[in-house]
Amino acid sequence: MSTLTGKVAVVTGASSGIGHAIAESLLNQGARVFGLCRKIGRIPEAATPISCDVRNPQRIAHAFEVLQEAAPIVDILVNNAGIAYLSSLIEGPVEEWDEMWEVNVRAMAICTQHAIRMMPAEGGRIVNVSSLSGHRVPPTGGFYSPTKFAVKGLTESLRNELKAANLPHQVGSISPGFVDTPLVNSYFRGREDDLSALRESTRMLDPEDIARAVLHILEAPPHVEIGDVILRSADQKV
Repeated sequence: MSTLTGKVAVVTGASSGIGHAIAESLLNQGARVFGLCRKIGRIPEAATPISCDVRNPQRIAHAFEVLQEAAPIVDILVNNAGIAYLSSLIEGPVEEWDEMWEVNVRAMAICTQHAIRMMPAEGGRIVNVSSLSGHRVPPTGGFYSPTKFAVKGLTESLRNELKAANLPHQVGSISPGFVDTPLVNSYFRGREDDLSALRESTRMLDPEDIARAVLHILEAPPHVEIGDVILRSADQKV
């Protein structure tokens, strides 16, 4: 029996790509999964959908109220929801910057705050899905890369606060390179030729590769806290 059997897990952005794969992996390990996302009809069939636009703090609060009625305790939070636009600092639309900040950073912090209030006394686990762009800035990093550096800072700040408050919860992150998901399509919007060239030269990671890394963090013994997992395709040069 898996150590995750019977655990209550919340996955944001569970309707596609990495979030969908993580939700399925948790279900396969016997966890009870709640998926927070806008397109609830696309989450894994065995998961419980909760409609939530994470750009809106009030909608997040309502989603956790709904969750608390169904499951008073949350053992696991996977902050996966994210948006990636190729939005430069010189010419990028401010609206895209706002959306990336609201989803990639602020929503993560708000969901974490709500989930911690519902975690058991013996401790829960939080995994933030970040990016390799939070460790190095690619030439096309634009405003997206700074949001992922913020995720790194948020993760470390949370760990410090948990230790200072003597709370047993653990937090870690996953920082993948290129993953073959719909997010890649939005990131390369307007640069479809570059995406085609990337697909020809690089075997990108699959969402299931990231899901396995998330399980590695969640299934670690209680005395082991994994801070960050960086992974990329063996074909990816930087």
